Amino acid sequence: MKKIVNKHPLAIRWFHWFNFPLLTVMIWSGLLIYWANDVYSITIAGKQLIKFFPRNFYAALHIPSRLAEGMAFHFVFMWLFTINGVLYVLYTIFSGQWKYLLPNRHSFREAWQVLLHDLHIRKQALPVKKYNGAQQIAYTSIIVMGLGSVLTGLAIYKPVQLGWLCALCGGYTTARLIHFILTIGYCLFFIIHIAQVIRTGWNNFRSIITGFEVVQTPSLPPKTPPVNNTTDHETLSEKSV
Repeated sequence: MKKIVNKHPLAIRWFHWFNFPLLTVMIWSGLLIYWANDVYSITIAGKQLIKFFPRNFYAALHIPSRLAEGMAFHFVFMWLFTINGVLYVLYTIFSGQWKYLLPNRHSFREAWQVLLHDLHIRKQALPVKKYNGAQQIAYTSIIVMGLGSVLTGLAIYKPVQLGWLCALCGGYTTARLIHFILTIGYCLFFIIHIAQVIRTGWNNFRSIITGFEVVQTPSLPPKTPPVNNTTDHETLSEKSV
């Protein structure tokens, strides 16, 4: 028997779907800005292994020579991203949703079990709950990363006017590096998140759109007629009376 179970409140769905295009625009416009001074790479023993990013990558996305456009988009959508994030945090606090999202002392052990299950090493089914340990850690980390992006972004946006913030972030160079690493983190989160959504199927994806899941529950056994507990002796006694 199928049963409809409420999962995501309307506000959570709104913040989720509003944040997705905001963060996408922020990453895209950030690339337009980064192109003008793309200094980061992974180098070991003097040998460059990964360059962020190759020339053909910029050319394929038509990124070169769009610095002013990138800054305009980035600074406008920055405020929308910040407002949406603040409202989301306030909602989770006052609605009590934080109780489901905030990691607890069991979350890291559950996250390890989720990893083993996804790698098909653990065969035992995972406990059924709204958010497992891996999700609690991931979703809380995204909030912390968002705060870090806003603070480091402001530090490199106004390094003179907000000199105290820039110094708190370790200086302009460090703040820019942290800002870049957080952006790479968002991209990795997107990839893993989308892969997990595809793996879990349509029912899970529908819940973040409609707010409910359709779950299969065991059918109830057919009702049996009540048993007459009257004994033959009692029946004969009644007849004799």
